[in-house]
Amino acid sequence: MTISRAAKRGILRHCSENPDIEACGLLFGSETMIVRAVPADNVAENPENSFEIDPAALFAAIRGEREGGDRLIGHYHSHPSGPAEPSARDAVMALDAGRLWLIVAGGEMGLWRAAAPGRLAPVELALASPASSRH
Repeated sequence: MTISRAAKRGILRHCSENPDIEACGLLFGSETMIVRAVPADNVAENPENSFEIDPAALFAAIRGEREGGDRLIGHYHSHPSGPAEPSARDAVMALDAGRLWLIVAGGEMGLWRAAAPGRLAPVELALASPASSRH
């Protein structure tokens, strides 16, 4: 899986804006590339150690996709005090098989795909070449 340079920059910037909470957002693209990332509000009760994407943002993305807009392929979130790897809570929340889970920690990114309820499989992530990032 590749990620556009703009999406990577935007995700890292968003996650660094408030490093004490889990930042989160939506990923758009194709089977092979994360083209765009859109920040969303974290509406979790304890955003310091968990995330819940604002349902209004999620529903708007799903509605937009149904109306011919960009394809929603997953989401991202940060770990303010942990590695760029799924936590036990992340694994439990991975219910939508096929969706991407991009996790940011300490300026690093890790990517997983929900393989089955409760299981995330690692996915290799590469930065798109400058030419392929211009979409």
